[in-house]
Amino acid sequence: MRTLLNDLTSSLPVFVTRQELERLTGGLLNARTMANLDCAGKGPSQRIRYGRKIAYERNVIIEWLTTRLEVKSA
Repeated sequence: MRTLLNDLTSSLPVFVTRQELERLTGGLLNARTMANLDCAGKGPSQRIRYGRKIAYERNVIIEWLTTRLEVKSA
């Protein structure tokens, strides 16, 4: 899990939109799911809105992902 987050940190721009996040995580996080989580208050703690675009800071996304990811052994 640590390498996944390190790779994601190095590939993320400073600000990432929901659509970019979906693409960069290989579809793990869907843009619509992120919108629903934001609406329910379960998304990242901070977001930036510019017109109709929503973006998140890289550090906020990584912190949020760290709290949500869990590793299960087979």
